[in-house]
Amino acid sequence: MLEVLNPQPQDKILQLIAMYRDDPRDTKIDLGVGVYKDATGLTPVMRAVKAAEKKLWEVEVTKSYTGLAGEPAYNAAMVGMILGEGFADRAASVATPGGTGAIRQALELIRMASPGATVWLSNPTWPNHPSIIRYLGMKMAEYRYFDAETRGVDFAGVLEDLGRVAKGDIVLLHGCCHNPTGANFTADQWAQVADVLEARGAIPFIDLAYQGFGDGLEEDAAATRMIAARFPEVLIAASCSKNFGIYRERTGVLIALTEPARRAVVQGNLAYLNRQNYSFPPDHGARLVTMILEDDALRADWKAELEEVRLNMLSLRKALAEELRRATNSDRFDFVADHRGMFSRLGLTETQVNVLRDDHGIYMVGDSRINIAGLNARTVPILAAAIAKVSG
Repeated sequence: MLEVLNPQPQDKILQLIAMYRDDPRDTKIDLGVGVYKDATGLTPVMRAVKAAEKKLWEVEVTKSYTGLAGEPAYNAAMVGMILGEGFADRAASVATPGGTGAIRQALELIRMASPGATVWLSNPTWPNHPSIIRYLGMKMAEYRYFDAETRGVDFAGVLEDLGRVAKGDIVLLHGCCHNPTGANFTADQWAQVADVLEARGAIPFIDLAYQGFGDGLEEDAAATRMIAARFPEVLIAASCSKNFGIYRERTGVLIALTEPARRAVVQGNLAYLNRQNYSFPPDHGARLVTMILEDDALRADWKAELEEVRLNMLSLRKALAEELRRATNSDRFDFVADHRGMFSRLGLTETQVNVLRDDHGIYMVGDSRINIAGLNARTVPILAAAIAKVSG
């Protein structure tokens, strides 16, 4: 049986990680892997997470299974954090293994409920989005998103392409901190996108992987809440990897908003899909998140540290934009300061990216996406000088 299998293409980011690891240069800089790092290059355990883990160790009395949907307290806490008040009677939800698990379960739900629907993705988008859709054999289309000249959103292209969406199609939107570009809709643009999707009879599917990394915890949820209030059906896949720093705990949630009368049936189908895929979702990270969100002191400390993380990335963005302006004697990279989240796509060619890696030990994804959080005060001018050299 197994002899008929063919080699699968390697993940480009995992390849980049291996190349960086094997590079013997002490001066190398990793801007490829999509995890938050502090100034020392460490992805730290947040203070509130450490405190919750210590408390959990003291009070936990069992490692027995949770429910198929995960612990109700976790699901309720995540619905509250993401959507605020007023959605509990519409929200069916399940805990998932990370944000990727939530996306996979959402697509499984779409395939089960509407197998002929097309899933629309921004161009570009996170590579796992199209990969999972292709694997599931679902229909897929793209809408224009990134303007390669301005390094901002091609909003005219967005509206034109979404104007071709068919009734019942699914449109995947990045709730904040667009990956891989870092370019985001304004509040007014979000409203216009909602108008188009409403007119076309489309169903929004929001990937919210970076809440708190852009403009603030509440601010980053604003677009999702607006969509949730306007549409009778919305899918939301959220991750706790970044904003709680618990990458390896694989903690996510899928929320399906529907009419209150349908909620129980939708909830049952989500639990059914969990059963078919992995039965009971991981609980450790979810329990820590619940403890933090339900405890006033832990929640306040977590929000304070999350804000420190966000402001650090904004500071790095501003510093890099200023250094690039000095190094290139132009404003062509000023957009870096306007982007949000961990990522920005710089607009370099693949050849220039390869030269940065080979000659300067600077590692970034081939499309010139960089992880801003991979920088620090020492490496910002080094990167700016190298970019000026290869792009001059």
